[in-house]
Amino acid sequence: MTGPGSGRPGGTRGAGAAPARSRRGWALSVVAAVAGTVLVVPYLTFDAGDSRLDVGGDLHYGVVVGHVLTAFVALVLGPLQFVPAIRTRRRVHRALGRTYLLAGVLPAALTGIPAALLSGRVLTQVGLTIPAVGWLVTGWLAYRAARGGDFESHRRWMTRNYALTFLAVTARAVVPLLLIAGAPFRDTEAGGPAADTVTDVIPVGQVLGWIVNLAVAELLIRRRRARAPAAPAGGTRVRAGREYREHRE
Repeated sequence: MTGPGSGRPGGTRGAGAAPARSRRGWALSVVAAVAGTVLVVPYLTFDAGDSRLDVGGDLHYGVVVGHVLTAFVALVLGPLQFVPAIRTRRRVHRALGRTYLLAGVLPAALTGIPAALLSGRVLTQVGLTIPAVGWLVTGWLAYRAARGGDFESHRRWMTRNYALTFLAVTARAVVPLLLIAGAPFRDTEAGGPAADTVTDVIPVGQVLGWIVNLAVAELLIRRRRARAPAAPAGGTRVRAGREYREHRE
């Protein structure tokens, strides 16, 4: 894979951008680890009474716990894939990527769908099933692109995939903002318990979470495309083939 000092236009800028990308990757890793720990701790007691989400019975609680624990794996491992020092170590990057998809995204999505459908709210059912399916689709497309040696497409699909992974964190940030703004998302009569207000706003925050994340992901993808120097005819295919061989070694 070409890099700083390769003689390509923009090499100097790339040399300066690499440390910045590394810092952002590590910063995201820290945020994900801290936020993920806060989100997962209530479910380590395996007591439905400690659940932050409304659950309707043991089956529902079981799939919620399975979803939370495996989503935590994806949340923590995902940012490491964007750290240049890790991404350039082919074997480590490949092992982390497979663990991220097989131990994180895949089981989290497969448990997230029934967790959403077993909830009693239509907005939750629709609003969380869509990103769960999107999680599977973007994960598969990212994997297929990597297997085919198209690493630019792989990076784009993984960016979208992690945007969906980060949903839980963004949703928890959006809900307080909606409450502070006095957003009128309530099913209960005015004057009801404050807990009911929070419960009513959570599904809205969940939907806004993945919408905001995907919008940010697309902005990042477009910015990367705009900054990338134009490759000579056939250069992309040759470079992709070389990267594919390096990944296979």
